[in-house]
Amino acid sequence: MVYPQAGEKPHAVCIPYPAQGHINPMLKLAKLLHHKGFHITFVNTEHIHKRLLRSQGPHSLDGLPHFRFDMIPDGLPPSDADSTQDIPSLCASLSEHGLSAFRSLLLKLQEQSQDGVMPPVTCIVSDGVMAFTVDAAEELKIPEVVFWTPSACGMLGYTKYRRLVEDGFTPLKDEALRSVGGNLWREEPGCLPWLDSKEPGSVVYVNFGSITVMTTGQLTEFAWGLANSQKPFLWIIRPDLVASESAVLPPEFVEEIAGRGMLVSWCQQEEVLKHRAIGGFLTHSGWNSTLESLCGGVPVICWPFFAEQQTNCRYSCTEWGIGMEIDNDVKRDEVEGLVRELMEGEKGKEMRKKAMEWKAKAEEAIMLGGTSYNNVDKLISEVLSSID
Repeated sequence: MVYPQAGEKPHAVCIPYPAQGHINPMLKLAKLLHHKGFHITFVNTEHIHKRLLRSQGPHSLDGLPHFRFDMIPDGLPPSDADSTQDIPSLCASLSEHGLSAFRSLLLKLQEQSQDGVMPPVTCIVSDGVMAFTVDAAEELKIPEVVFWTPSACGMLGYTKYRRLVEDGFTPLKDEALRSVGGNLWREEPGCLPWLDSKEPGSVVYVNFGSITVMTTGQLTEFAWGLANSQKPFLWIIRPDLVASESAVLPPEFVEEIAGRGMLVSWCQQEEVLKHRAIGGFLTHSGWNSTLESLCGGVPVICWPFFAEQQTNCRYSCTEWGIGMEIDNDVKRDEVEGLVRELMEGEKGKEMRKKAMEWKAKAEEAIMLGGTSYNNVDKLISEVLSSID
């Protein structure tokens, strides 16, 4: 194990799983550590690194003093630069090739530290899905913290999955496995000015995340349900939202929503959910989206897709009182009814009240002396900077 010398910055290598919903929280944590005095090396896969350069600009990953970006190969053959990576193939490839690639990167960083380019690596912060990093950390005797990006209840569910297999509850009979992928998209800047033109609490925000896919029929039902609700809405529609084909809406739908509906491929979600015009969120219940809606005080309609999203949906709807669930077999009448209830019904008002209570709790947690504030300090003082 390498310890920082007197006056030398501790050096954390942060490596997220290569998907938008994992990169975002890891980047936030890396920024916090940088603010606390750490030198940061933020590691993406080559595919993600190149996508970020295309979406954010050629100099977006140049870094700052003591905050630099690096990359490792994901082991997959070269593909269309804008294609969605297949998650099962990506996970299998990282399991097979990730250890050697990450080990080589750490050894390179060690050599650069000996040349005085940067401080020696003193700790690793890895996404919980990137299990190979633990082996590299043990080999090179570098302390590691595993950062689990989904919800706590979702993590507990994953820890019990082995028991479901052992007891014969899964795999389910006739279970169909669908390959899904996650992309990174350029944020479209027109969303916030458009929201500025709307009344407070009047707009429904719709975003199913970076990985969810649906059928053309489901897309059409969501579209006409939103249109028939007569409520203004901002809908994020990725080009690959529809499985195996482009997401195309009928011309008559576009005509129907003129002036009250905005369709874009990606946006600054945190800023959108904080905007005064947002009154509700139709979401896939990913943990980032769930946290951001809670922090914004925004009630939700949940349409979970996979992983622990069903668990997040249950907590939003049953435990926290901020959500309503829509059936997987989505119908336009149900979409219309739930949107109307969310935006103008009595249940929607109660959900909004509960969401504002959760917003206050979230703000309290990140203030000086709050639980999240203290936990970050403990992570640094008791783990990442520990010399025991």
